[in-house]
Amino acid sequence: MNNPSTSPTTANRTANQATDVIIVGAGIVGLAHAAHAVANGLTVTIIERDHHAAGASVRNFGHCCITAQSGELYELAQTSRKYWLEFAEHAGFWAAESGAVVLARTEAEMDVLRELSEVREPGQVELLSPAGTRERLGTSAFAVEEAHDDGGTSGAQWPGLVGGAFLRDDLRVDPRTTVATLAEWLSRQPGVDLHWNTAALGFSGSSEGVTVQTSRGGLRAKQVFVCVGHDVDYLFPDLAEEHRIQRCALQMSLAAKPSGVEFAPAVLTATSMLRYPAFTDMPAAAALRSQVLENQPELLEIGANVMFTQRPDGTVILGDSHHYHRTADPFLDEGVTSTLNAEITGRIGEPLEIIQRWQGIYASSDVAPILVREVQPGVTVVSVTSGVGMTLSFGLAHRNVSRLY
Repeated sequence: MNNPSTSPTTANRTANQATDVIIVGAGIVGLAHAAHAVANGLTVTIIERDHHAAGASVRNFGHCCITAQSGELYELAQTSRKYWLEFAEHAGFWAAESGAVVLARTEAEMDVLRELSEVREPGQVELLSPAGTRERLGTSAFAVEEAHDDGGTSGAQWPGLVGGAFLRDDLRVDPRTTVATLAEWLSRQPGVDLHWNTAALGFSGSSEGVTVQTSRGGLRAKQVFVCVGHDVDYLFPDLAEEHRIQRCALQMSLAAKPSGVEFAPAVLTATSMLRYPAFTDMPAAAALRSQVLENQPELLEIGANVMFTQRPDGTVILGDSHHYHRTADPFLDEGVTSTLNAEITGRIGEPLEIIQRWQGIYASSDVAPILVREVQPGVTVVSVTSGVGMTLSFGLAHRNVSRLY
């Protein structure tokens, strides 16, 4: 792999050797475009301004939320699922067909799940009893100390359930390792150059293709995909303003592995059903929103999506809140984090030891959930502006790269 940190002339050496595709941005969306291009025999140059990926692609739950999408996003998500698994095998990163479990504590929550189950193919959304929900989460009978007829428990894991649902098609990856592993694999493929610590500064076209001016010199290609997530405004401010891109800031935490608690699926709750389109499209979603507003308005005030995932090492990613800004303040509100973590602790039924806190961030827009725009011949800006970049990445990349041949 070329290393621009130790070879400042790398970009200059390749300036006169056009590649088929240049990818600006080595987050998951950019790398997915690179992976599809390589798979189709194209030569690829990837540039990334940082020394490694440190943005939205590593700050998330590692949840590919396939089932909860609808319409165009659902089709992209299903395509993405196929290629997540394919490239996991090629590149050697962990990807689990673990599904997701939605915890239901009220009949209003179950009503949404019932309606979604009715409109999906058999088996994709499996309705669960309280015992079935715990079983999907790996809790054996002896772990439930005292079960009641209403599904609640006393001193047990996963207390207070009236039921739930298993979302069959969802996937899990480890956000801390996936992007780095994929980047390293790509760097070893024939016809791929990966330049870290190399920023895109501008773009110009000619009869010979597109030249990307970078902080290390010029690079040429037939096609450029600009995949910089929420930072579209750094390169194309007018486009970012037209698409009304904001930065959605999230508060997230990591808990040490809880004693005796192991679960494979991603775990969603009522507030998850108020955010993802497959749920919000259901008629029963309005009643659920009213119930949460009446009983737990503090969750809606912070834009909560109370959910959590367990990494392969047993640590648990907890989150998250949502606040929208053109420029996000870096300061974390401990009250928000406490609200989220208390809610999750109550769901698991076990104390959690918080070992890390961080601010997640992603691109958000009320114009459209994805942005794909050719800003000049041969230069296409691609951004997922709805918080599901991990979910859509490989599907969106497949569609975009397929148009090149």
